Amino acid sequence: MKKEKFLLDLEEMFLPIINSLNYELYHIEYVKENNEYYLRLYIDKENGRISLNDCETVSRRISELLDEKDPIKDPYYLEVSSPGLNRKLYKDEHFNKFLGSNVKIVFTKVIDGNKNIQGILKDNKTDVIVLEVEGNEINVPKDKIKSANLEGEI
Repeated sequence: MKKEKFLLDLEEMFLPIINSLNYELYHIEYVKENNEYYLRLYIDKENGRISLNDCETVSRRISELLDEKDPIKDPYYLEVSSPGLNRKLYKDEHFNKFLGSNVKIVFTKVIDGNKNIQGILKDNKTDVIVLEVEGNEINVPKDKIKSANLEGEI
């Protein structure tokens, strides 16, 4: 819970800058990999096409803010990037935004002999997402989803 609060605080700090630059903060994560800490911001915009210049612009502004506020005590690397074509879907707003899109769901454990399923995202309900697979609607419990990714173009 502590990490979630930390990320929410960072998000609240970053949103005014990112929004003022006409980008969307798609996702934020703070992770340790190979004994190094990384603060990763994934940004998006209306057409879904994020350029290197977009990432540099946001990175410069966020870096200035981080230098000023200094909310992270450990040494870390700041990375700003696009969520990509096969982006992960983290939040309800992501599932809602991509209704009608082809998605791949990886389960937390094998369900009906499958580790994953791919289909068209038809609905996002409170506890389940609905996929259309080969003409059949399948309810996938959200608590059984390890990861969800778009498959193909936005």
